[in-house]
Amino acid sequence: MISYEPFYRTLKEKGVSTYKLINQYGISRSLLDRLKHNKPISTVTVDDLCKILSCRVEDILIFHDENK
Repeated sequence: MISYEPFYRTLKEKGVSTYKLINQYGISRSLLDRLKHNKPISTVTVDDLCKILSCRVEDILIFHDENK
């Protein structure tokens, strides 16, 4: 399962609020809801978030193997 838990830590570390993502960078509220509930997002969106936050993919998401 993919989790976006690192995304919220990265936001805090970078000092970026969800308000700023919405109003300055045009990120939709529905995307933030998808991240909050660990729903699928596109790799294009992951790329956009990495550019906005100047971070790596690992700073946005993590994979947890549910079979272990």
